[in-house]
Amino acid sequence: MAGDALRDVPPVMLKPPPAYAGMTVGLLGGSFNPPHSGHLHISQIALKRLGLDRLWWLVTPGNPLKTKCDEASFAKRLAQAEKLASHPRIDVTGFEASRGSAYTADMLGFLTKRFPGTRFIWVMGADNLATFHNWQNWRDILGLAPVAVIDRPGYRYAARSGKAAQCFAHVYVDESDAYGLYRYQPPAWTLLSAPLSELSSTGLRAGGIRND
Repeated sequence: MAGDALRDVPPVMLKPPPAYAGMTVGLLGGSFNPPHSGHLHISQIALKRLGLDRLWWLVTPGNPLKTKCDEASFAKRLAQAEKLASHPRIDVTGFEASRGSAYTADMLGFLTKRFPGTRFIWVMGADNLATFHNWQNWRDILGLAPVAVIDRPGYRYAARSGKAAQCFAHVYVDESDAYGLYRYQPPAWTLLSAPLSELSSTGLRAGGIRND
């Protein structure tokens, strides 16, 4: 990302949050365009059901699979996420922008080398699992960290029948064991049932809905 785009971003937001050996850290990546209470909803589920010490909101500089025509500035999205994430165990970071890559596999590879004693779990919604096979090096992602998928309205069947779920069906972990997911050597993934939230960033942008 160009330096002028990072000018309004606090330097601390361009570095990974602190992590230590033995910690279990969930990673929730996305454009957060805009961040909304649905992000908090699945974050709280992940913190509770996965036994996380911390959850990082990884605000991406740009999603390679999405159009940028209606995307708010990186600095604005970071600031909005920081304001919304008022949970004591949620950290907001934009460090991906300082690395020059918007791909999850690259970011996970960096984190696992930078923090070799930290146990990372990739967290995403069921809507993302349905199209996960379109992500660059998606198989590598599953090989780098266990994956926790949070149910989303209307996506459970699509997620379970998608290419990624079918290819890795043999390493599925029942949600009753999700609290110990960090103990599983990747690839390993689970799908968590939960009260569903209809909110999405796309819907908020399209409808001009405020998310107070």
